[in-house]
Amino acid sequence: MSLFLFDDQFRSHFQPLTLTRSISEIRLGIHTLKERWEQVMGQECQIISEDYLRNIPLNFKTTQLYINARALPTDVLVSEINALEEGQGIFKDALLVAFKSETQFTFGKTEPKDLKRINSKCKFSPLTKITDLFSRNEEMINLDFGRLDKADGVQLPSHCTLIGDPTLIYVHPTAKVFGACFNTNSGPIYLGPNSEVMEGSVVRGPFVLCNSSTLKLGAKVYGATTIGPHSKVGGEVSNSLVLGYSNKGHDGFMGNSIIGEWCNLGADTNTSNLKNNYSNVRVWSYATEQMEDTGLVFCGLIMGDHSKCSINTMFNTGTVVGVNANIFGSGFPPKFVPSFTWGGGESFSTYKFEKAIETAEKVCARRKIELSVSQKNILKKIFDSTSHFRK
Repeated sequence: MSLFLFDDQFRSHFQPLTLTRSISEIRLGIHTLKERWEQVMGQECQIISEDYLRNIPLNFKTTQLYINARALPTDVLVSEINALEEGQGIFKDALLVAFKSETQFTFGKTEPKDLKRINSKCKFSPLTKITDLFSRNEEMINLDFGRLDKADGVQLPSHCTLIGDPTLIYVHPTAKVFGACFNTNSGPIYLGPNSEVMEGSVVRGPFVLCNSSTLKLGAKVYGATTIGPHSKVGGEVSNSLVLGYSNKGHDGFMGNSIIGEWCNLGADTNTSNLKNNYSNVRVWSYATEQMEDTGLVFCGLIMGDHSKCSINTMFNTGTVVGVNANIFGSGFPPKFVPSFTWGGGESFSTYKFEKAIETAEKVCARRKIELSVSQKNILKKIFDSTSHFRK
């Protein structure tokens, strides 16, 4: 049986992150959504999303099990999915959560009409919007930490300080930790393979530092925060996610924010996450192409892959930056910066595609990774499909 995670019509609600990836490839907690489903289902998942994101053909078999990528696994839901028979589908209200079928289902197709409906008895809520990622990160860190095999974990060095329950911190044997302070009273802390916490750092859980990532000297981190793999983070960070391969290496505040891959925030970049009048934050929605109320009082910066900003950049509350934008200059950038935008203040132009790719290749090479042809094709698709935002 083949196992698939499929994007549905809510995919646009997670842009700009899902301009370059499927929903299932977003990191939340310790793992990506795909990695988490593979763990609980015990087999590899294939991804059903928009055609331009696929670089290998889908492998269909006699029977397929399809799971909505926005669903988060619980023990009850996994049991319900494992009990599915051919032609049955699990629904949570109007949401199709999972179904088993001989059908070769692909992105954009309507659900099979002949599914026998099973109403889920599981108490869960799917991801519905991009701000759910930092709003629900604490929930997912706790879930992932509880499922983690901690047998190979090591104790903190004697020159570190631990406040709280020592069973709520996991230190991988290859992690390097120097003279830092950790507090698990507010949640668990995970320090992954080859991660590094430099001296003077202060961390309050829930917190995740993924493989080969670094907390710089004197970093101050509040939960619930996840730093994805191969990233460098310094300054003050609160309730934020860095998906991976990105740097915020210097002082400056980042709160209630989501940073994609291959991004760089210049020294002393600051993100506002609270309006002066304490009203709800409105952000740009790719789904409706207008500003929408998040229902949240706290919301900072949402930045797509390969975007950069210069030193002393100031981001207003609820700013959304697309893919491969290059921001510099004085003053606050607009609250929506389209993909492949170049400039700052009141002066913006189109970031020429060839120049953007040249920079992306150099950035990837610093991590000894080659920007593949398929990745370049994805970026070209984004460049062309988002051109109307830059006019």
